[in-house]
Amino acid sequence: MTPPDDLVRAVEATLFAAEAPMSADAISQHLGGAMVRSALGELQQHYADRGIRLVERGARWHFETAPDLAHLLRREREHVRPLSRAATEVLAIVAYHEPVSRAEIEAIRGVQTAKGTLDVLMEAGWVRVAGRREVPGRPVIYATTPEFLAHFGLGTLKELPGVDEMRAAGLLDPVDDEMIELALGGKGESEERDD
Repeated sequence: MTPPDDLVRAVEATLFAAEAPMSADAISQHLGGAMVRSALGELQQHYADRGIRLVERGARWHFETAPDLAHLLRREREHVRPLSRAATEVLAIVAYHEPVSRAEIEAIRGVQTAKGTLDVLMEAGWVRVAGRREVPGRPVIYATTPEFLAHFGLGTLKELPGVDEMRAAGLLDPVDDEMIELALGGKGESEERDD
C-alpha cells in the first residue's frame, strides 16, 4: 500500500477539523486553490470499508459513522416529534417542486397552509427561504437545504423516489382510473358498455 500524498492528507485533515460539511470549492480555497476532486475520491475509497465514511451530501463533504455501526454510538434515544401530515405534505411539495411559493404550495395541496407549518420545517433546518419570485407582489420562494439531504441520506434531489417507486412501496393509494375519468367529465367503462 502506497502512502497517501500530501494533498490527500491535507484534504483529510481539513475535513476532519471542519465544524460543518464543506464543498469541494471551499476545501480547495482553504488549501490555496489546490485541485481536490481526485483527493476526495481517493479518500472516499480509502474510508469505504472503515468505521467512518467520507460522504458527499448536497455537494458538501463530511465524515459520518458507517451506517452498520451507528447503533454503537447511540447512548440515549432521541425523542423525535413526528411531523404533522400538513408539514409532511409541504416538505414533499418543496422537495419535488422547489423553488416554490406559499401560493403554489397551497394550489398543489388544495388547502391553505398555516404559517407555522413552514416555520416548523425551517426550524428543523430542512427548508430555507430561497429568495423572491420576480412577479407582482414578489412572493417568497422556498427550497430544501443540505441538512434535508443529509437527514434523508440523499446526495441530490434527483435521488428522491418517483411515483412508480412510491406506489410499489405502498405509499400511494392505487389510482381508480374510472373514477378519475368520471370526475373529469369523460365516459367511464360502464357508460361505454351501455352505448
